[in-house]
Amino acid sequence: MDKQIEKVIDGDIRPQIQGDGGDIEFISFDKKTGTVRVRLHGACQGCPMSHVTLFQGVEKLLKEKIPEVKGVEVIE
Repeated sequence: MDKQIEKVIDGDIRPQIQGDGGDIEFISFDKKTGTVRVRLHGACQGCPMSHVTLFQGVEKLLKEKIPEVKGVEVIE
């Protein structure tokens, strides 16, 4: 499952975030809860819009591509 999540992050999500001067790092996937844990870097850290990006972009795309994903959590 981790490789599948990393593939979506690397191929679909990271390029968009890097285009805004940030980056995203996959930390882990909790199979019990369906939660993906990520860390935001660069311009995304502390950005007031990072919450919107996370839930309307990252979480939505991961859920669409990987049905086992139920949510995304940011690790500081």
